Amino acid sequence: MGPADSNHKNERPLMMQFSPRYDRPAISLIATGLGEDGVSLYLGDSEGARDIALLKEQGITTVINCAVNLDFNYVNDPVQKEEPGKVAAGHGVVRAYKIGLIDGEGNPARMMLAGYYILDGALKQVMPEKESYPHRERGNVLVHCRGGRSRSVALVALYLHKNLPERFPTLDDALAHVRVKRELRPDEWFETPKPMLVEAARQASDAIDLLEGK
Repeated sequence: MGPADSNHKNERPLMMQFSPRYDRPAISLIATGLGEDGVSLYLGDSEGARDIALLKEQGITTVINCAVNLDFNYVNDPVQKEEPGKVAAGHGVVRAYKIGLIDGEGNPARMMLAGYYILDGALKQVMPEKESYPHRERGNVLVHCRGGRSRSVALVALYLHKNLPERFPTLDDALAHVRVKRELRPDEWFETPKPMLVEAARQASDAIDLLEGK
């Protein structure tokens, strides 16, 4: 949440709480040519993540939600239909993954590291040839949170730094790239991402080096 939020944010109408507060695209292209299939990586906000037509237009088949306080119903072909007291369950229009980060203090130290490997898995996972896995195409990937300016920025920057080290030798290099591509204004960089999320990404970077013997 940004400085424009007051101590009485919960008193605002619900639609105001979910409305974008900044003039930038719903989704932004951050990097291309990732993985063996050369997919593109996008970063966006809640409006972009729920715009199915926009996702299809950009060839996005996989969506990763970084936010713990934001949920989407992508199910369009329910195996189990909605009934009293139970929600529908089944296949969605996209493959959806969720990390569940808080935009600030309160995340356990390893959650950013877990998010990194979820994103890596989403980019590399190969679906089996089974009826229960209807969406097997390897398309582009969208990483998002509520505003697309903090949690998702930290995770995408971490991923670029670890997987494209020749272009982004430091995490700060990757953060600068993501901020520009996401059209984050320089006057908001102090909180895009929040400092504790940047620190979590730094710790995750060190942990990845240890785990992968670098």
